[in-house]
Amino acid sequence: MSQPLHNERIFGLDLMRAMAILMVVSAHVLWIYGDDVFVGQAIFNFFGYLGVELFFVLSGFLIGIQLYKQYILESFSHKTVFVFLKRRWFRTLPNYYLYLGVNIIIATFVIGYEIPDLWKYFLFLQNLTSTMLPFFAESWSLSVEEAAYIILPFFLFLFYKLSGKISPKYKFLWVVMTLIFLFTLHRVGYHYTTQNTLISEWNLSLKDVVLYRVDAVMYGVLAAWIYINKPNFWKKYALWAAGIGWSVFLYLSLGIGLLRYTIDAYPAFWNIFYLPLTSLIGVCFLPVLSLWKFSNAFYAKSIEFISVISYSIYLIHYSFVLQLMKFYFPTEALSLVEKHLYAIVFIAITILFSWLNYRFFEKPIMDIRDKI
Repeated sequence: MSQPLHNERIFGLDLMRAMAILMVVSAHVLWIYGDDVFVGQAIFNFFGYLGVELFFVLSGFLIGIQLYKQYILESFSHKTVFVFLKRRWFRTLPNYYLYLGVNIIIATFVIGYEIPDLWKYFLFLQNLTSTMLPFFAESWSLSVEEAAYIILPFFLFLFYKLSGKISPKYKFLWVVMTLIFLFTLHRVGYHYTTQNTLISEWNLSLKDVVLYRVDAVMYGVLAAWIYINKPNFWKKYALWAAGIGWSVFLYLSLGIGLLRYTIDAYPAFWNIFYLPLTSLIGVCFLPVLSLWKFSNAFYAKSIEFISVISYSIYLIHYSFVLQLMKFYFPTEALSLVEKHLYAIVFIAITILFSWLNYRFFEKPIMDIRDKI
């Protein structure tokens, strides 16, 4: 997903990345339990959604810092854009295409599932403007990130050439704000053209569609601009920001249910404002976490380890590991205790395969990238 700030490990950002992937995995664990309901199940579902949103914000924050420094200190040319994209694609594409291939094999030769419009997955077009198929379901977020990686530097380059009298510092800010505004307008358009009263429909036709989601990454880029240009403000109000983040988190995870803010009664809230509020949670925690440089706690190495293999975990855990486990070893007839053991085995296998993937595939490719 994202790389450490300034090519150094920042414990707070490792913690954010590790928490995000653990949230996603915890939500998908619910597939093991089926109709067995347990305390906190609704929170686990929310965690899965929030985990991906944290990845968006963190990714935007890190690429925002990288692009901003190039925008200010260098001549921002088509070569700059190409170098940025090359580094991003070395980071994201090999793993993606590896597990796209793995999932094609599983769907075709194991599950027996036909994949219409398969070609779209190779170009990240599977959820560009509409709902994607259940196949390789977690890939929706990667389409959003890849779109952001292309759109942001393209608009920065265009604005760099067209507005010579404006300081690069403010050119960058205006581009980011304009992109946030444009993708917010897309959701406004969705709201006034779609009669949607179901969360399941909202989840597939709005939340998971690139056309409505690129601004989630841009909020992280906006945070990067503040981090660089307003360092005193960033440090002074870090705890206040975290407090706001906690408040919004409690409101979205608990308060909406208590207040009965259902989508049929408040569609504008869900269609236009709910997603940016989630992005706000990640943005508000970034100041505290980015300032948390080191930790000597006993769990620090574990956090770093999960953070390092988080991209592999994301691609491996659901459509690969859990899909195959559920196919060969169904859980419907298991007792609740047996399902708990099943979940532990699932997590252990996921971590093992993710480490192997990182060690023998992902990292060697990253090493090649750093030499080019």
